[in-house]
Formats: sequence, structure tokens, C-alpha cells
Amino acid sequence: MTRTTPRVLSLLPSATEIVCALGFQDRLVGRSHECDFPESVRGLPACTEPRFDVTGNGREIDNRVKHLLHDGLSLYYVSPEQLAALRPDVIVTQLQCEVCAVNVADVEAATQALAQAPRIVSLSPQHLEDIWTDIARVADALGAPQQAQRTIARLTRRISAIAERTRTIRNRPTIACLEWPDPLMTAGNWVPELIDLAGGADLFGRRGQHSEWLDWDQLKTADPHIILIMPCGFGIDRACAEVTALATRSEWARLTAVRNGHVFVVDGQQYFNRPGPRLVESLEIVAELLYPEIFTFGHVGTDWIRFEPAIACRKHTAE
Repeated sequence: MTRTTPRVLSLLPSATEIVCALGFQDRLVGRSHECDFPESVRGLPACTEPRFDVTGNGREIDNRVKHLLHDGLSLYYVSPEQLAALRPDVIVTQLQCEVCAVNVADVEAATQALAQAPRIVSLSPQHLEDIWTDIARVADALGAPQQAQRTIARLTRRISAIAERTRTIRNRPTIACLEWPDPLMTAGNWVPELIDLAGGADLFGRRGQHSEWLDWDQLKTADPHIILIMPCGFGIDRACAEVTALATRSEWARLTAVRNGHVFVVDGQQYFNRPGPRLVESLEIVAELLYPEIFTFGHVGTDWIRFEPAIACRKHTAE
């Protein structure tokens, strides 16, 4: 491998964003089927595809995934032929979640027949701090450790600027962050940290711990001030359809957040569920919707909306 010009294959959307944030998009030779930011990476060949139908509602997708996992099958296919054609020197993949993306075992199996074994960088972030570690690891694989330092400093400065303004807030609203709508799942890992930095109090998520299932009795008993809907892999429009289905349940109308109009839909697919540079934008989104009198980042209407059952969700402005 030529250290100064490695050919990079990213099989994880957040890793693709890390490579680009470091300034090395020109070294990418391929991507996963889910890598779509920045827009220009869509022109790269995709080396993966899901083994299950990703259409339908949350319950249907959950059933398909559980069926495959029960049978001991991988959720994603990695093309050995495509890998051989692209000849990557570095492949970036993940260990964090076998449901969300291709995992390292799939990659190792697909690279067995390659003439020259690539360097595999496997990311497994749990905390916000781990994102900076991952950026440094990717930069090291690209032979650019100093670029990582500059990128991390730029991102952490933006976080600190928000945290300084929310640090003294005492009466913080309680928040339920729902990462999956049916069955209910609460967001874990780095999301509780983002909520805290933005000036909220996460009721269910545990820092550094995987997302957990949540039953309706738990949600009713906690009765959060605010509900954030952030389904993994769903953009705003698709998430809105899921919330509309939730709203048919009798328990939904009795929740304080629902009665007060404090249910918000955020773009989980592009932001909260991607442990990369745009977690900073995720923090901005939460800060802006919690404290619009303090923060204005311009995300409203595109990256988050207030859920209003009587109004179509498609990119309207929350008031």
C-alpha cells in the first residue's frame, strides 16, 4: 500500500462523512449502499446491499430483521467481485450495530479472496468522545494524523459554544428520544449526551449503552415534557408516517407532550443515527427546538419539525 495515496472504501455512512470531513474525498473509490453524504459520493460504486426488504412500516421491518437474525444470517451482502475490482488499500467498517450497517465479519469474509489484504479499520463508537477517536483512527489510516487534530478541534469548538450557553439551565425539560416507533425503542449511545449538552434531560437513554426497548407503560409513567422521534434509517417524511400510526393508540393522546404539542420529528437518518461529524448538527437541532429564543441554526423545517397530525409533514416550518 502506498501510504500517501491509499485507495479507501467506506462501508459506513458516518465513515464516509469522516473521510470527507478530513479532506480526503478524492481517495474514496467505493461506498456502501447507504452512503449518501456529501451528495457527490453517490457517484461512487456501491459495494453492499441489504438482504431484507427495507420498505414498509417499522413493525414490518423489525419482523424481517429479527427473522434473519434468528436464523443466524447476515443482514447485508458485501460484493467480493466489487471489492476485487476496486482494489482498496483501506476499508472502513463497523462493529457498533449489526442491524444498522455492514459489520466487520461480513467485510473479512468478502476480502478473503483478494490478492492483497487491505487494512480494515473497524469503528465502534458508544460515547461522543469515541467519535473523535474514530476520526483520529481514520486519519491515521490515511496518513494524516494532524488533519484529525484540526477537524476534531473545529467540531468540539462548536459543541462547546452550545454547552456554555446551556450549562446554567436548571429547569430542564424531560425528553423521550424514540429511535424506533414500533416496537418502541429509546435512543442510547451518544444521544443522551447530546440531549444533556443541548439543555434537556433524557429520561430513558443511557450514555454509552445500546438503545433499549421501551414499553408503553414506561412511557406513560415517565410522561415526558417532550418526545423526539428519530427512527434509525428514516428521514422526516417516513418518520412522520410512523408517528401518525402511533397517534392512533389510546395511550398517545394522554401523554403530556402530545397534549401540549411538544412532539418533534428529527431526521434520524442523516443526523442522530450517524456517529460522525454531523452529530454536531444533531446537537444544534436539539438546542434549536428546545430553546428557539437562544439558538437559531436554520435547521427548522428541513432537519426537524413539530409534529402536527392534521398537517402534512413534508418540510413545513414548525412554529
